[in-house]
Amino acid sequence: MASSPRGGAVRWVTVNPEEFQPLPGKEGGELRFILRGDPKTLNPVVAQETTSTAVIGDLFSGLTKLDLKTMTYVPDLAKRWHVLDNGRRYIFELRENLRWSDGHPISADDVVFTYRDVYLNPQIPNSTADMLKGVLKTPQQVRNFVRKLDEKRVEFRLPEPFAPFLGIMASPILPRHKLERYVKEGNFMSAWNVSTPPSQIVGSGPYRLVRYVKGQRVEYEANPYYYERDDMGKHLPYIKRKVGYILQDPDTALLMYTTGGVDMLSPRPQDLLVLSKLGGSSLYNLGPTPAITFLVFNQNPRSSLPQYKLRWFQNKLFRLAVSYAIDRESMCTLVYNGLAVPLYGPITPANRPYYKEGLFPQYSYSPQKAKELLLKAGFRYGKDGWLRDAEGHTVEIVLLTNADNKEREKLGNMIKEDLEKIGIKVIFRTLDFNTLVRKLSTPPYDWEAVIIGLTGSLDPHFGRNVWHSSGTLHIWNPMQKKTATQWEARVDALLDRAASTLDQKVRISLYQEAFRIIAEEQPMIFLVAPQSILSVSDRLNNVFPTVWGFYREESMFFK
Repeated sequence: MASSPRGGAVRWVTVNPEEFQPLPGKEGGELRFILRGDPKTLNPVVAQETTSTAVIGDLFSGLTKLDLKTMTYVPDLAKRWHVLDNGRRYIFELRENLRWSDGHPISADDVVFTYRDVYLNPQIPNSTADMLKGVLKTPQQVRNFVRKLDEKRVEFRLPEPFAPFLGIMASPILPRHKLERYVKEGNFMSAWNVSTPPSQIVGSGPYRLVRYVKGQRVEYEANPYYYERDDMGKHLPYIKRKVGYILQDPDTALLMYTTGGVDMLSPRPQDLLVLSKLGGSSLYNLGPTPAITFLVFNQNPRSSLPQYKLRWFQNKLFRLAVSYAIDRESMCTLVYNGLAVPLYGPITPANRPYYKEGLFPQYSYSPQKAKELLLKAGFRYGKDGWLRDAEGHTVEIVLLTNADNKEREKLGNMIKEDLEKIGIKVIFRTLDFNTLVRKLSTPPYDWEAVIIGLTGSLDPHFGRNVWHSSGTLHIWNPMQKKTATQWEARVDALLDRAASTLDQKVRISLYQEAFRIIAEEQPMIFLVAPQSILSVSDRLNNVFPTVWGFYREESMFFK
């Protein structure tokens, strides 16, 4: 292998979670990594986009957390819990001597405040509330959901058994002494914004924020009050400082990694040739990513779009035609160097056991089939070859994606070419990611079509805010007060039934039926599922990556 600043030779590593076993480590060092963009907010309740969650994820803890080795939920801020009344009542006991990152004690009051005053506050839209809507269906059920028993014990009451409950309890617990005033003043949604001094961002996770410089970096230090210790009694995390460099240009990120400026990189397929020659580094093949990449049309009747365009996008035959017109196989080859598979539904092969071969109809590339569907839907071709609707409007679409994402830019150019082959004019533009998110998530919802992605979720219920018609991330028509279509009503009912059954086989079948309906309706045109690759410096030990994140990241240390 060629020599490099790291020295040594590259290793390809296949992950086997059953073999994950952290070694005792040594304290110290500074971990340097890459962030793909500036955060939109530092508030974990408001954060929906990955640029925000990637920055603040290590600052907070929940009552539970997911053990990525066993794929079960284990205690976090809670040291134990008791399940009563056949899963309708839970009592959580907090650990002793818990403190926030500013030294203030953590108590049952913080837990009650978090759920009663924030997550279940109708004035604060959030993903945790979306997940709980599947079980808390009346105002009285919401009021009775959580109560303090004493300083260290909290009781949760459910009207019926709720399979995803322990996963929801992994939502960040919030400091009442810092955030209560924002709730009372009615401005919680703007609390802890990117202009907030880092010292005011108080959490219970392994790190606390030291400095944020827009467009440059985010600096962290180990939380001195974090509760976890290793078997020898040493405070975790072992690594006491972290720096995240904000690099939207992947070429710059690759250069920084190969010269030793950062310790890990999520490479693009075209980067692998360079990395395969890099010494002192390990390449991890984590398998298909759970993240989905898709094209989605705006079907929101509250948007600023003209009615005739809404009619196009709300027409199932139009969406199916677009799906048939897209050459996914070429995307896998040309954009991902073959390290991807075509995607036709809302989950990827990483979502075991819910995914299975043959679950979704396959919209194999066929411009002829696409044209037939468009004619069936009432569109016509003019003498100039461009498609027109029944009222004579030329079918022209403004397609957006986020700037500095080279893969999505390539996908956008390929989609433009594919759609113009069937007579649809496409104006393809890129926008700053946070600007794009604002267009998608806030009135007047001024967008027509976008290429974007979602990270995926272990339990399908945690994607409820995407797939349920009332969800804040139901991108094509969010937060519906009354379900807009019959098929969305069927999906809503299946999601609700799946959440209330504890029989795993039944849950799997219900979710599979819901996902099959979504795939048949194509509200999103699902595109590709890339392989998940990670490159990590061999200076690091206790490195246990999975497609869902690092196992025991706080135990990572420098050799």
